[in-house]
Amino acid sequence: MTKTRPMAWGGALLYPLVLLLLVGGAFRSPNLYGLGALLAGGLLIGVLRRSPVWALVLTLLGAVSMVAVGGPAESPGRFLPFLTADLVLGYLVADRSRRVSVTAAVLSSLVQVVTAFAFMSGADHQLAVAMIAVLLLGTCCLGGLLFRERREHSVALRTQAVAEAVTAERLRIARELHDMVAHSIGIIAIQAGVGSRVIETQPAEAREALRAIEATSRETLSGLRRTLVALRQADPQSGAGAPLGPAPGLADLERLAVATTDAGVLVELRWAGERRQLPGDIDLSAYRIVQEALTNVVRHAGTGHCRVTVDYGAEELSVEVLDEGRGVPGTAGSGFGITGMRERVSLLHGRFSAEPRPEGGFRVAARLPLPEPVVARAGSR
Repeated sequence: MTKTRPMAWGGALLYPLVLLLLVGGAFRSPNLYGLGALLAGGLLIGVLRRSPVWALVLTLLGAVSMVAVGGPAESPGRFLPFLTADLVLGYLVADRSRRVSVTAAVLSSLVQVVTAFAFMSGADHQLAVAMIAVLLLGTCCLGGLLFRERREHSVALRTQAVAEAVTAERLRIARELHDMVAHSIGIIAIQAGVGSRVIETQPAEAREALRAIEATSRETLSGLRRTLVALRQADPQSGAGAPLGPAPGLADLERLAVATTDAGVLVELRWAGERRQLPGDIDLSAYRIVQEALTNVVRHAGTGHCRVTVDYGAEELSVEVLDEGRGVPGTAGSGFGITGMRERVSLLHGRFSAEPRPEGGFRVAARLPLPEPVVARAGSR
């Protein structure tokens, strides 16, 4: 910026010198005379970027001076210097407030019309030149206005995109925290209840319940720490924190089943199809769906058994959680857990259902489409 300022005002000083050379006889033809004055306006680009108002004042003064002293009175080519002022006015309309733009346009048009009637000979020439000057000025103003509206529209679109991205990220974080914490707190609450009931009569079971509470608490804290570190690392100004652990996936279902069994619900885990590496978003979403479904079974089903089936298909991954309890009353359409599962599946363009079974119990099912590269790799093994 320090280097730009001398260059800008240096061009502003050279501009009148070039106009003096033109007035002194560098070009005798009125058209070449006006064209030279028009090209001389390029010296004001630095001023234009810093102060369009001053650039407009300089070009108007220069154009009036050139018209006043140059060429035959009947030659319209004398008015070419005003085209520089029109172009500057278009830039000003695109860059400055509407009040400044309107004021500059009115004053510029008055200067050009008055100059045309003052220095042109013949009423016909005066009227024709004035009309052409106003039309050129209006065209440049319209171009500046269109550019301004297009820029404002682009800014509005970017603002909307940023707002949507922030909202999507907030929803993603909310789903992660809900899925992570709700399951763990549910297990902790059940184990704490078991421990409080048997602490006097069965101290060994009470100790097992406390161990389960400790293990679940540590795992939840670890997950929360990973989430917070990920949020901090999203800020480029923040330093690197603790190393991020791997996100959970279907490979962790056995451990999840053990934790749910410790909470009093025996989990029967079934695998179908060829188990293989999945994209991270699909792997994490499938795990979270199973985790939330098991949380609902522990909290609401009132049963001691459920079945989880994971099917690796050629084109989609199927996940199903069945129980034979009393269902999950009131959550099929309004609970945060069901809503979070449905949102995860929708983001992956899959299909989701959560509904009571006709024979009793509840069923949660999700079908997640697999991308083509994963299918290709699976078939080549």
